[in-house]
Amino acid sequence: MQIELRPVTNENWEACCALELTTEQQGFLEPNVYSIAQASFEPTLVMRAIYAADELVGFLMYNSEREELDGYWIYRLMVDQRHQGAGIGREAVRLLLAEMQQLPEAACIVVGYHPDNQAAHRLYARLGFIDHGDRFGKEMAVRYTF
Repeated sequence: MQIELRPVTNENWEACCALELTTEQQGFLEPNVYSIAQASFEPTLVMRAIYAADELVGFLMYNSEREELDGYWIYRLMVDQRHQGAGIGREAVRLLLAEMQQLPEAACIVVGYHPDNQAAHRLYARLGFIDHGDRFGKEMAVRYTF
């Protein structure tokens, strides 16, 4: 299955807002509409729509400016509940890492997630993110280094 990351635009932002998590996952992430609003006020945030075979299936957002842990942070990653379990999130993160590696002096990518989010934990561990014990509020932060 061909996975692509495309910009969030006037043509697809509402469809991004309509993407849904499972009931169990809803406490782990802010709704996409919140992320889109946040990006409109924080110009360093970059949004991407995840497409599989030309169908919108997910959303992600990252900061193009380094932050805590001297890394670039992935703020959001979500795959619509109807498309989970097909490897889309894993491939989207691989594509995202390649994109983020082009940022100035990119050596570390950080992602934070709720410690109870076992799916996120497994995904990031499989992709090479390492838990060094960093915690920010209610989230744990794991790091990927180039």
